[in-house]
Amino acid sequence: MGGISWPQILIILAIVVLLFGTKRLRNIGSDLGSAVKGFKKSMAEDDKQQHQQADAELTDDSSKTTEQQGSKQADKQDR
Repeated sequence: MGGISWPQILIILAIVVLLFGTKRLRNIGSDLGSAVKGFKKSMAEDDKQQHQQADAELTDDSSKTTEQQGSKQADKQDR
């Protein structure tokens, strides 16, 4: 009873088409599609940058660990 049925949805769509026209609806649809595409692209680029930063941090951490281990071994050999 409280839900929207298919005939009601079709009537709403018909009213929207009459109000805006098909050309305007196509333009709105293409603009919306372009916006979604741009959003997905920027999200993918952001993820890529985060992965690159994480990889760089891991590389820096591993090189520091290697340097620390090397200095500890040198200290042991000096004793």
